[in-house]
Amino acid sequence: MGEQRVKRAFKYRFYPTPEQARQLTETFGCVRKVYNMALEVRSRAWAEERRRIGYAETSAMLTAWKKEDECSYLSDVSSVPLQQTLRHLHSAFESFFTKCSGYPRFMSRKRSRSSAEYTRSAFRWRDGELILAKMRAPLDIRWSRPLPPEARPSTVTVSRDAAGRWFVSLLVEDQPQQRRQVAHAAAVGIDAGLHSLVTLSTGEKVPNPRLGRENSGRLARAQRELARKEKGSRNQAKARRKVARVHAQIADRRRDFLHKLSTRIVQEDQLVAIEDLPVSNLVCNRSLARSVADASWAELRRMLEYKCAWYGRELVVVDRYFPSSRMCSACGLVRDPLPLDVREWRCNGCGARHDRDHNAAQNLLAAGQAVSACGAGVRPQRNPSVRAVGDEAGNPVSRAVGAPGPGGDVKRRTPGRRSSSRPGSARCRAARG
Repeated sequence: MGEQRVKRAFKYRFYPTPEQARQLTETFGCVRKVYNMALEVRSRAWAEERRRIGYAETSAMLTAWKKEDECSYLSDVSSVPLQQTLRHLHSAFESFFTKCSGYPRFMSRKRSRSSAEYTRSAFRWRDGELILAKMRAPLDIRWSRPLPPEARPSTVTVSRDAAGRWFVSLLVEDQPQQRRQVAHAAAVGIDAGLHSLVTLSTGEKVPNPRLGRENSGRLARAQRELARKEKGSRNQAKARRKVARVHAQIADRRRDFLHKLSTRIVQEDQLVAIEDLPVSNLVCNRSLARSVADASWAELRRMLEYKCAWYGRELVVVDRYFPSSRMCSACGLVRDPLPLDVREWRCNGCGARHDRDHNAAQNLLAAGQAVSACGAGVRPQRNPSVRAVGDEAGNPVSRAVGAPGPGGDVKRRTPGRRSSSRPGSARCRAARG
């Protein structure tokens, strides 16, 4: 059996010549124009005739649009990015009809991402040089990391961010990295917070860099300068790019920090247990919204998900209603809700004194180990106040408070995929040793 190969994108920065920048800017504008025209046609057909239009119909319309005098400039750029944007629109409508996303929106020159996608027929790759369609010179790419040996890109995506930086993303086939061997029992529970970005069940606390707050002064000055500029002037465009550069620097530093943290966690542990935090709800809190957004918990979880799949680890996502912070990790007693300013508390049952974040991480680890060991064979607890219930064979077993509710059987997920569940019975908790 051959080795498994996966699709992987490598993103690099490049510096176009003035002629290349002009051609790419025209391509971005044509892509945006075709997308908006196709979206308008499909929306009008459904509103007036209740008729759905697919990719084939919009592709035929694109040919007719190129022959019109008003849209003749569409023939000046490569046709592949225009066809690809129609495919993207079709995928957006499919996601909308399956209720996976909202209704597609029109692209904006100022707010939408400027990008163009080229398939294999629209570029030439030779000896490490990339030449796009209707261009004579190769792109001046800064190879910050090497491509896999003998890799040939199947798709090339060129983009420009709000700060004016140009990027090219190469999609190639690559073999999964060699899995780093760790102890079979190596596992960690992760509790996310604001004072400490994450607290591990081992007791380690990773400080929150608070990069947004650290650079808030630079950002405020740049935004004040932007507010003073005349609307529509060149100075306003320069000031807007300056604000975008500050945002880009903050995002780059934050992404670099999260990459290093998530890679270290995944390489050192076989099982990773995290909490299913409702970040979209937490940012609605006016007092905590900026701090929660600056912490980027959702981005950290996304990185842990695909890196666990890449390294062959198991990721368990514990239900958000599991009382990890107020359950005693020593005896299992659940106390009343704790205010956010209470960072340490003493258990009334066993007298143990707990650090709030470390105790939560230990409880998440126990729940993750229970899910990993018992899988989907654990029946849910019907009454959370009852500590003795029957197992599948009818024998009485003890169960920890906070077990899954009706219909919420604990499920085992394959390595690299997350599972969302509340912890099972005491026989599952015994799996943690």
